[in-house]
Amino acid sequence: MGSWSCLLFVAVVTALVSPLGGYIERVFSRGPTALDRVLLPIERALYRALRIDPARDMTPVEYSTAFVLFGLAGTLALYATFRLERFLPGGDAVHLTTPLTSDLSFNTAVSFATTTTWQAYAGETTMTPVSQMIGLCTQNFVGAASGLAVGVAFLRGFARTESGDLGNFWVDVTRGLLWILGPAAIVGALVLVWQGVPMNLGQYTVATTLEGARQVIAQGPVAALEIIKNLGTNGGGYFNANGAHPFENPTPLTNFVELLAIVLN
Repeated sequence: MGSWSCLLFVAVVTALVSPLGGYIERVFSRGPTALDRVLLPIERALYRALRIDPARDMTPVEYSTAFVLFGLAGTLALYATFRLERFLPGGDAVHLTTPLTSDLSFNTAVSFATTTTWQAYAGETTMTPVSQMIGLCTQNFVGAASGLAVGVAFLRGFARTESGDLGNFWVDVTRGLLWILGPAAIVGALVLVWQGVPMNLGQYTVATTLEGARQVIAQGPVAALEIIKNLGTNGGGYFNANGAHPFENPTPLTNFVELLAIVLN
């Protein structure tokens, strides 16, 4: 980024701090927002389906237990996705030359579930688009929502010194997903797609370069994973080169948007 781009970036971040902070406060205090008409029916339906009482506050022990169990369930689900990857559609056995082993699957599942996102593999030669979309993308959402919920609970702990209640973990995760991460990811992904970031389930493309060499071009749901990766301040990426790959970050505008997503989360 040049000097003018840096100044513009700082100005945009500064301008968004107050309205974004106010919006997040209203979301977790259940104040009115512009998205309520659409999202409140979805929220209520989820609570009914999952038998969650949104009015019930949790003690620190209950909140922490829910957080740990949710993370454990996410880890096991992600590990199962990796181990069943060969049975899922969308694989490209010719170009996925380094499939996930059991130990690498476990390492990746734990690292993404804990938002450490240690990536000991090259995405374009290891994971199918389905695994990246269903497994990693989903875990980036729920991991970021869990972290956001714990941060909010931490602040409530200071504000509620007398009662000791921290709110409801399941409500905080749901509202973080529906009101914050979901809308931000949709808007951000659309901007990335507009700028040329792939968002498809297509097979790898084999092209011939001007020199006559054979080049394999990996594709997939890159935009969806890229934006939530940055919103959740997670590492890794769809490709081994991560944000340096032209399909993850092709233009100055995508670079600006992705940095903004990291800073504002």
